[in-house]
Amino acid sequence: MFKFKKEEKTDLKLPIGEEEILLARQTLQKYKRDKTNLEQKIISNEDWWKLRHWETMRKDKNEYSPASAWLWNVIVSKHAETMDSYPEPIILPRMPDDSEEAKKLSSVVPLILEQNDFESVYSDVQWYKLKQGTGAYGIFWDVGKNGGLGDISIKKVDILSLFWEGGVNDIQDSKNLFYVNLCDNDTLVSLYPELSGRMGSDATEIAKYRYDDNVDVSGKSAVVDWYYKKTVNQRTVLHYCKFVGDTLLFSTENLPDQYPNGWYDHGLYPFVFDPLFSIEGTPCGYGYIDIAKDTQMQIDLLSRSIVNNAMLASKPRYFIRGDGSVNEEEFADWTKDFVHTNGNLAKDSILQIEVNPINSIYVNILNHKIDEIKETLGNRDSANGGINSGVTAASAIAALQEAGSKLSRDSTRAAYRAYRLVIIQCVELIRQFYDFPRFFRIIGKTGENEFTSYSNKGITIRSQGESFGVDMGMRLPLFDIEINAQKCNPYSKMSQNELALQFYNLGFFEVDRAQSALACLEMMDFAHKDSVVARITGNYEKKRKSELSRAVLPAKRVTLPKEASAVERARAVSAEGVIP
Repeated sequence: MFKFKKEEKTDLKLPIGEEEILLARQTLQKYKRDKTNLEQKIISNEDWWKLRHWETMRKDKNEYSPASAWLWNVIVSKHAETMDSYPEPIILPRMPDDSEEAKKLSSVVPLILEQNDFESVYSDVQWYKLKQGTGAYGIFWDVGKNGGLGDISIKKVDILSLFWEGGVNDIQDSKNLFYVNLCDNDTLVSLYPELSGRMGSDATEIAKYRYDDNVDVSGKSAVVDWYYKKTVNQRTVLHYCKFVGDTLLFSTENLPDQYPNGWYDHGLYPFVFDPLFSIEGTPCGYGYIDIAKDTQMQIDLLSRSIVNNAMLASKPRYFIRGDGSVNEEEFADWTKDFVHTNGNLAKDSILQIEVNPINSIYVNILNHKIDEIKETLGNRDSANGGINSGVTAASAIAALQEAGSKLSRDSTRAAYRAYRLVIIQCVELIRQFYDFPRFFRIIGKTGENEFTSYSNKGITIRSQGESFGVDMGMRLPLFDIEINAQKCNPYSKMSQNELALQFYNLGFFEVDRAQSALACLEMMDFAHKDSVVARITGNYEKKRKSELSRAVLPAKRVTLPKEASAVERARAVSAEGVIP
């Protein structure tokens, strides 16, 4: 946490004061009440993820409660598929004059992501999305980075810490947005001495998960980051305010000279939501646990019944008459070879309790429920590498996996859309704050290190000059963001390699077959198709140029001696461009 510049006291009433903070706290409490059901669902889903769902289902804590991991396996499998398609940004210009800046940004933005360990952030957000139905990114300008120079910070955000207006589908449509975090009171007082003796019990603002460890929040207070939007001259301005309890710590609206355009020039809340399955009336969606937890519960209940039946049948129990003559201690001790009795042993003195085995129909029901989870959530065996039909070719395995991963591809596309919004905010923060050059090490195409500096000089608002004596006004360079998968999974690579070998064996790269090969490729669609077409076309053009150059060259005349043999004359005739 970094300390903001303390506001100077003035006799004029500031836009944000104690009264506005009180109203903001009331709005925060309303948003929290509206979000109660979502918070309860998130906490419950986390218990399901930890296989602790029996703690809310069973009445007797000592009751045997097996927890199978079919639903857990779905989430793990989906996350693996998501990380196989980890994205990378390609920044494209909208006008030819911005091509050079777009090329630089395409190299610089991935390095900024790498400095934020974004792959780990992306992984955490996808875990949260698959479990809770929605992942969230926070894209901030961190003034403490790079020794006070500042830089972009990208983090995973817990939905329990965010509060927005109920009923909106897009988080950007909310009138206010609150981001609440707990901080040690001692740290807060050291940064803001005016908080001494004014700490409240705001730690209860945030709903808490059911942790395995004892988490003590008695010495912490809730620090509220309040974002809100206002329209100024038909332009949306984002303002930012920080407060603890009733104490104001910072407000951009109280410092109009320092923040004439609000907190961020892009006017967006610095958060991006990535829902899995969207729901109307909320920016959050629902996840795989919400869909299949009832089926998982039925699987666990059936499993418990089957296991209990097996345990009862595998351990014999007996009826023994109270006036019987059997020595019960010796009978219960299986290490003894002899069991003594008093008098005659009647047939009804001891009788084994029979346990009827469970009907096989219930085992079939259990298997059907397991298949239901696989089919409903698209977690078939082929998606996890289980091929039972004797398929061994890499291309065939990849085809089966692709056919069985439609749900994952759709989820990945949605993740790319959220990722694109993250990159857009990163570019806008670069445009606003990169006043001084930052230095980056870029790995060139041949693997060498290239050191470059970058600032916002080329992407800030610029004059378009004059045309026929008329001022063309100002222009802000804008860019389009294209998202590609950075990595391919191993089966996709094997399939690609196998396709290349098939092209080679079929003679696609033979110059004489170039025309037919190009006609075949025109009907195909695969990765890096353009480079293959360019290579075949280039080889064909080289041959054509070579043939044309030989056709226009004058024929060489070679004088052969009269005594030259017929073989020597034939060789001279067959020699290229030689007339004997």
